[in-house]
Parts: sequence; structure tokens; C-alpha cells
Amino acid sequence: MKVTYSSVLLIAMVLLLSKAQVSTAVTCSAVQLAPCLGAITGSTPPSSACCTRLRAQKPCLCGYLRDPTLRQYVNTPNARKVANTCGVPLPNC
Repeated sequence: MKVTYSSVLLIAMVLLLSKAQVSTAVTCSAVQLAPCLGAITGSTPPSSACCTRLRAQKPCLCGYLRDPTLRQYVNTPNARKVANTCGVPLPNC
């Protein structure tokens, strides 16, 4: 089999694209939102760490809203206020 420059380039592109997709995957874990707990309960304003984590967990919010255990925290006026302050719109699920 003859290896050409274009076939090596194609393989390299495929590897880079597959790596990019893997690195952008989000692991949904409500524990990641721990820095937001004080803000969600209304005792403190959201910190930059809270907003960063909330943005990272944005693809997971529908799952959290569907979970009966988490819904009571995510679907509250304070949680909406935190999301709004952080610039993360709550999804319509």
C-alpha cells in the first residue's frame, strides 16, 4: 500500500477532529455546581466559579430539571436569578 501525503494529512485531520469532540464532551454532575449552592439558596451572590461551572454544565440542565431530587433546587426563583446573573438561559425542556 502506497502512503501519500494526502492520506497522512487526512488521517491527521480525522484524529484531531475526534480529539476535539472528546474534549468538548460534558460530564453531567450536579456536584460540579457546588459553588452555586449559596447563591441558589439566596445567601450569597453567584461567584465567578459558580458562573463558570454553570456555563460548563449548561447542556445538563434539562436532565437536572427532570430529576425530582434536583428539580427542587434548579427550578426556583433564586436559581433563575443565578442563571440570569451568570448569563446562562434556563432551557425549555
